[in-house]
Amino acid sequence: MNTETNSGRSGHERPALLLVHGAWHGAWCWDPVRVALQAAGRHVHVVDLPSARPSYGGSWDGADRPVGMADDAEAIREALRAVDGPVVVVAHSYGGVPATEAVADAPNVVRVVYLAAFQLDVGESMATFLGGHVPDDGTGQARPPADAMTSFYDDVPEEEAARAIARLRPQSVRSFTEPVTAAGWRTVPSTYVVCENDRTFDPARQAELARRAGSVHRLPSGHSPFLSMPDGLAALLDGIGVGDAADTIGTTDAIRTTDTVDAIRTTGTTGATDTIGT
Repeated sequence: MNTETNSGRSGHERPALLLVHGAWHGAWCWDPVRVALQAAGRHVHVVDLPSARPSYGGSWDGADRPVGMADDAEAIREALRAVDGPVVVVAHSYGGVPATEAVADAPNVVRVVYLAAFQLDVGESMATFLGGHVPDDGTGQARPPADAMTSFYDDVPEEEAARAIARLRPQSVRSFTEPVTAAGWRTVPSTYVVCENDRTFDPARQAELARRAGSVHRLPSGHSPFLSMPDGLAALLDGIGVGDAADTIGTTDAIRTTDTVDAIRTTGTTGATDTIGT
């Protein structure tokens, strides 16, 4: 686990945040958001998931099997155990799957935020939800998408997008196919953030999952707002958990609030297609 904290003007009064990346990425992708949140006085922690570390030597529990979603969930649990006090878990895309699993038995988690993420239920996996082909290069790993520039980073400055692409890593196929065994959002308050211009994960499918959350917010961004609009995302995350405190927990038809970040709204069409493993 990587940990970054800040004891700013109000951080001691607010829950810490644990930022969980999606497939093919690493904790590095949160750096701009982490800096912005720290400037706002928040304690921020990040975690690297083993499923996106091809050099990782085996499963978390030592079993003779490829790294999977369960190993990622255990990495999140370990990160949570290292935090003293309440935590809001923020998960992006695939990261929502192991986060869902991990927060189910984490006593210090006060909210989970799904950022264009997979808020799955028991028995569901990325593969079953999307229903598409699971990419596999024959080694049990899925290589980063060849169209990452347009699918992941279409609204990110080109030079920054190129740097991000250079840091993408192979992803364990098992992480896409391993089903959830515990749905933490049924007992922990949850918030969904729909990325309205997402070209990777169709916003309509995001809205389908958002029905499981207690509150919903929207960002006028593509799939990677942590790079395309880090300050706006940080401002949204800094406010979540204040206005959302009375959410309905664990229903599929929760009464929700909708909060669009109008100050940074852009226009455009999505052209989104569901991609397994984002």
